[in-house]
Amino acid sequence: MAAATNSILLKLKPKIKIKICNPLFGYPRSSSSASPSIPHLFSTTTLPYADADSDCSSEIKATADANPNFIHPSADVHPNAIIGHGVSVGPFCTIGSSVKLGNGCRLYPGSHVFGNTEIGDHCLLMPGAVVGDHLPGRTVLGCNNVIGHHAVVGVKCQDLKYKPGDECFLHIGDNNEIREHTSIHRSSKSSDKTVIGDKNLIMGSCHIAHDCNIGNNNIFANNTLLAGHVVVEVSQDVPKYTMVVGERAELRGLNLEGLRRNGFTATEIKSLRTAYRKIFMPVDSNSTSFEERITKVEEDKELGKITAVCSMIQSLRDSFAQNRRGICKFRYFSGS
Repeated sequence: MAAATNSILLKLKPKIKIKICNPLFGYPRSSSSASPSIPHLFSTTTLPYADADSDCSSEIKATADANPNFIHPSADVHPNAIIGHGVSVGPFCTIGSSVKLGNGCRLYPGSHVFGNTEIGDHCLLMPGAVVGDHLPGRTVLGCNNVIGHHAVVGVKCQDLKYKPGDECFLHIGDNNEIREHTSIHRSSKSSDKTVIGDKNLIMGSCHIAHDCNIGNNNIFANNTLLAGHVVVEVSQDVPKYTMVVGERAELRGLNLEGLRRNGFTATEIKSLRTAYRKIFMPVDSNSTSFEERITKVEEDKELGKITAVCSMIQSLRDSFAQNRRGICKFRYFSGS
């Protein structure tokens, strides 16, 4: 078949060189579920050609504007699936009958979406990624999520108490990056769901099990493993601009790298370090109370003028207001 196809192509375009610029790039699929015929595949009106020495990006964009959806002929897309605009589906992908794909989604070769699964706009599935499963219940992804190479998201949990036939759920928010070989499971019962918020970075080979609840702006390092029913939060407030560590979070200093990345000046960082030492690292912790040390920093002629210091002080004040639980524990160290 390959030889016959090549001979047809040469007869149609004997002087044209084909340059493959994007592994996602495919041919517009007809509305019929039947495989496209040879004349359709090699029609000059649907097959974009490019000279081997040209830049393909502009040609692909122009073709995408004219034909917003591209589905490779080897992809298995169920006719009942709902596909948004500007969607690209690469070779050997699978899209099930109950799937909804938002606008601008891209499925790289060998990625699959199964079951009752809804994926929001502009999501990216890297090669080998699997989203959803043929189970009662639902998997929902928000917008602008990246599902990494061979990641498995929204499949059956590994809880032996799960009863086959029960509904199970996974809800993922927006702007998450889920890296390669990560696994995220649905809930173990219909009355609960696994939840991941927004703007999380979940690095390679992590595992988030059934019924976990993850908030926003978290970073999970490689090989982080969460068992079922884990809630990622801190039991007490974390002061602004600081870091905590431990199973019961304990204050461990300023987040200096985060401050630099977010554009804080050297003067602001130096002032925050001075204020932190005066509050949390006094020379003699028995001589003054915590409240007195905060007040002393507030009244300092230099530190009191720094907006970042005032913001950190306010976060401490707020933590003790309105019957809140206060700040997380911290150790006393001798400092200057």
